This record gives sequence, C-alpha cells and structure tokens, in this order.
Amino acid sequence: MNIVTLLPFIVLIGAMFLMTRSAKKKQQAAARMRDDMQPGTGVRTIGGMYATVKEVSQDTVLLEVAPGVHAVYAKNSVGAVLDDAEYNRIVHGVEADEDTPAVPDDASSLTEAGEGDVDDERIDMVKKDGADDDADAAGDAQPKKTDGESDAK
Repeated sequence: MNIVTLLPFIVLIGAMFLMTRSAKKKQQAAARMRDDMQPGTGVRTIGGMYATVKEVSQDTVLLEVAPGVHAVYAKNSVGAVLDDAEYNRIVHGVEADEDTPAVPDDASSLTEAGEGDVDDERIDMVKKDGADDDADAAGDAQPKKTDGESDAK
C-alpha cells in the first residue's frame, strides 16, 4: 500500500484522538470544580437556577434556593461554581467595589425594611362609586325610549 492512501486514515484517527482528549479534560475539570464546592459558595445549576451551597455529600449537594428554602440536587446538576463577586452581581444586582463590602449570602439586609423605608400610604385599588356616576350621568341625560316610541318624528 501507498502512504498517500493511508494518510486520510491517519489524519482521521489523529483528529478523533484530539477531540476525545479535549472532552476528557473538560469532564475532569468539571468534576474537580464540583468536588471543590464548599458550603457558602454560590452556584448555577444546569437548569439556570442560582443558589447557595449549604451541605456537600458524596453524590448530592444541599442548595438554598431562597432564604429558608432548601433542595437536594445531584452534584452533576451543578453547572458552575461562581465566585462571590459574580454571584452577588447576578443574584443581588450588586457591583463589587473595593470600598463596598460584599453582600452576605442570605441577603437579609436587602429584603428587610428599616425604619422610614416603608410607605404607610396605601393605594386603594377598588373602583370608587363616583367614577361610575359621570358615565351614567351622560347616559341618563337622554330619556329612555319605550317600545312604542321611535326616532322618526
């Protein structure tokens, strides 16, 4: 056989080797990332949900998806482990500055109302009787017709 006829097969085998090696490196990096998760770390699941890690076991992880709401997920469902600055920027909308402290993981300070923060004025969403009176008054200005009357005079 000629080397020219074997060249396409050699190139194909080399390309397959490089692709499988790249995929294997990505899988190993993802496994390392999941094994390095610590409680208090912000994560994004493969479904796109952001949560805080509360407990890590061998195959599962306990995530706090909202304050006081915990859910158990498989470790494989964690798509990314986020650093604190990125997690706070995405979840809490807080940009990290050098002079501004990071937002705590529970973000209780963002949801609790302080003194003077709450408006005591309430908005009444019920339709007032007076609002209907103007429309009815315009309609009642003309006398109602009975069956025997017609428009032609």
